[in-house]
Amino acid sequence: MPTRLNPYIGFRDNAKEAMEFYQSVFGGDLTRSTFAEYQVSDDPAEQDKTMHSQLEAAGGMVLMAADTPNTMEYQAGGNVSVSLSGEDEDELRGYWNKLVEGGTAAMPLEKAPWGDSFGMCVDKFGVTWMVNIAGAA
Repeated sequence: MPTRLNPYIGFRDNAKEAMEFYQSVFGGDLTRSTFAEYQVSDDPAEQDKTMHSQLEAAGGMVLMAADTPNTMEYQAGGNVSVSLSGEDEDELRGYWNKLVEGGTAAMPLEKAPWGDSFGMCVDKFGVTWMVNIAGAA
């Protein structure tokens, strides 16, 4: 799989509803995982929140989204991240290292509960980036 660059939209509590709407607009296949499935929150109010959803539509369009955990600040309008995902660990770690330079790592690039390596950073321009390396240790 080649490295992909995708928009990633954050919501507070309605990512499921929003992504079902986008599916009705664009068609395609929608997948969704909850906080409970990956045990990423002990808060009972967050168990059914969307940890990750992905809509894959015709023409290679991919849209991703998640609900923002209650412990993280949420501001409508500032809720879009850019997601880099693929299997080429050297390539993706290289991007990560350049993006985090002069910025801050919100979540280190390391093994995630779903088996890939994942990290989040805010670059020196204030843009939030997510890097997911499929199958990486």
